[in-house]
Amino acid sequence: MEEVVNDMNQRPLVVLGISGSLRKLSANSRILASMEGMLPAGAAFRSYEGLASLPPFNPDLDLDDAEPPEAVAEWRQTLRSADAVVICTPEYARGVPGSLKNALDWVVSSGEFMAMPTAVISVSPHPEGGATALASLMQTLKMMSATIPDDAILAVPFASRKLGADGSVTDADTLTSLRRLAGALLQAVT
Repeated sequence: MEEVVNDMNQRPLVVLGISGSLRKLSANSRILASMEGMLPAGAAFRSYEGLASLPPFNPDLDLDDAEPPEAVAEWRQTLRSADAVVICTPEYARGVPGSLKNALDWVVSSGEFMAMPTAVISVSPHPEGGATALASLMQTLKMMSATIPDDAILAVPFASRKLGADGSVTDADTLTSLRRLAGALLQAVT
């Protein structure tokens, strides 16, 4: 692939990865990490590691005349510095994990996802691949006016069968799907 830059200011294009799992060895985080190697030269992949530090959403702390909590301000700035976002989520109790939903709640009113090119992945050990969480997450992001390209949506079932002992993606079909997703996301940016 050719080098990709943000045309607005000729800096490298930044893709922000957000894992909806807080587990250190999460299949979601591992699949998300594989995305870095799928980006062309000039595109920078950054992982957001602050999900656990965000306080529970409270509208009383998110008023126009008050500064938000420091972790929230950093979260919003991280999103503003990205050109595109990839969210990879597990499915907990047939839904999106509370920590991920909480992070999204903090940016509803500030609008960082408006027109943001966004890819959405769900990863699960079950045959549906976390389809319920995926649908819920997409509904939330669409309400927030994120731009989700059709080919930037992926459910990964039977996750443990698709990762090697080192955490790398070993399944050829999953790798192909992730490359297609990365391409669709970059196409939405450029």
